[in-house]
Amino acid sequence: MDRRRILKLGLAGAGLALLPAAAGGCRGLKRSDLEKAAGLPETKAGLDGRRMEILELASLAPSGHNAQPWAIRIVSPDEWLILADPGRRLPEVDPDNRELLLSLGAFTENLVLAAGALGLSARVEVLARTGQEETVARVRLAEGRPSGYPLSRLKGRRTVRNGLKPDELRPADLARLEACLPGNLFYFPRSSAHARCLQEGTVEAFRRQTERDPAQAELARWLRLDNASAVARRDGLTVESMELTGLKALYVRLFLGPADALKPGFRKAGLEAAARQAGEGGGWLVVTGEGSTPEDLLATGRGFERMALLTRELGLALHPMTQMLEEDWGRQEIKTHHPRELNPQFILRVGYLESYPPPVSLRRPVGWFVTQPG
Repeated sequence: MDRRRILKLGLAGAGLALLPAAAGGCRGLKRSDLEKAAGLPETKAGLDGRRMEILELASLAPSGHNAQPWAIRIVSPDEWLILADPGRRLPEVDPDNRELLLSLGAFTENLVLAAGALGLSARVEVLARTGQEETVARVRLAEGRPSGYPLSRLKGRRTVRNGLKPDELRPADLARLEACLPGNLFYFPRSSAHARCLQEGTVEAFRRQTERDPAQAELARWLRLDNASAVARRDGLTVESMELTGLKALYVRLFLGPADALKPGFRKAGLEAAARQAGEGGGWLVVTGEGSTPEDLLATGRGFERMALLTRELGLALHPMTQMLEEDWGRQEIKTHHPRELNPQFILRVGYLESYPPPVSLRRPVGWFVTQPG
């Protein structure tokens, strides 16, 4: 038995009386912890503090497994290229880079909103013609008047997995969400037959994905279960972002590593959590798109992010559960039971919260994803 294992067993055997102290000493990292330590972002590639702040705010966008698949190449201080980082793709659950481009759309929307709030207009030109290209879009900045958009929306947005109340959406709140995606947002209240179908289909697709070894190994690659790996990588899924708490969180942090994701017990626990979560909330939202080109997907991702940025002030949680769109079985189910022209891009649980938690998922510093040509 190696020294590390002996240490872990020793900590485990210290007794329940010591667990509160151990939990405090082994607390996981939240985004705010690293933000306080980092201070203001250092300038890079000729960018001033305002432009660095724009990129920092853009990077608060959501992404599958929190892989953060974006990179920025600086052509000049006012001309940037948005790239898809090939090392941050998820080929097992996103082989066509559909979700990657949706994430880049959310990143782009954050960038445009942040630039406007800080007195710069940002004009975006989509360059990619296929989902496999590395260079996705060009951004050109110009001086303008501050838009007044509240940056607190970008800083406060987060995915919430637990605690969604069963109350169905109020019409006024739904109307605000629909305005972000005109004609492309559909709400199915929890009492509807369609909501029950989405719940059952999501759990079945999750089960199939969990049983697929390559997909589970891909998930394992993005697990950051201890503080050292979280600090070193600033991405992926932490104990906090998975919303594990109490003794369960302490056990995972002390005793489990990414390799444990391939074991039956881990898979079973993940499926049980997904089944419980799928049964909570006030219903489901489905976001559709006009098409599947990079331009279409970036536009859909931007609309999704505009909607997601409103949820905190409405007291609403959004939890993407997209497994039906990631698994062959789920996509075939959708095609069989819906019109051919339906083009779903997001499936999300939605529900009101008693209180809104602060964001916890980690983000890479700007300097880690910014490069210059050559």
